[in-house]
Amino acid sequence: MPPTNPARRRALTDAAIELLASSGAHGLTHRAVEKEAGLPQGTASNYFRSREALLVAAAERIAELHHADTDRVTEQPATLVDLLTRSLLTAATTLRTRYLAIFELQLEAARRPALASVLADLQDTSLQITAGHHDKLGLAIPRERIPALIALYGGALFSLVTAPPGSVNRDVVQQVAQVIVHGCARHEDDPRPARQGSEP
Repeated sequence: MPPTNPARRRALTDAAIELLASSGAHGLTHRAVEKEAGLPQGTASNYFRSREALLVAAAERIAELHHADTDRVTEQPATLVDLLTRSLLTAATTLRTRYLAIFELQLEAARRPALASVLADLQDTSLQITAGHHDKLGLAIPRERIPALIALYGGALFSLVTAPPGSVNRDVVQQVAQVIVHGCARHEDDPRPARQGSEP
């Protein structure tokens, strides 16, 4: 029976997230995780019998942290643009390491069916949680459009998180969020003048 110390398990998965972001999936080993977490040799293998189990646990931990953060954000009334702006800006700055790690896991999943299955399950859960958040905030987003919204969010997340550090600011992120929600057409409430010339 595997150990059941939740704090130690979290320490190991958090260390795995740090290593995924800094060294990539190839740098994730039981020993490296133990060293990053400051735990004795053999600890990681007691909790995670294989490297794949360690990868899966890191993915589950990222999902847990992401949904907890989203729960906190949705405690305050907000428009969808504001909600996406806050979420994307935080992900690309304060929590950049976490999201670099999930991109590493998504690439690794292309070669590991078990990990791909876990990520697919997490995606299904994310759809349900996102729908619940929309209901909580009173957002009129049709349920059938939520998968497309999440896909657009994921693309924006990748672009912003992998951008050069320091190049992402609130104005940039807010423009991205506005396009996700409203499309590329200029809106009547946008005070900026329309550009002249051949640009769309």
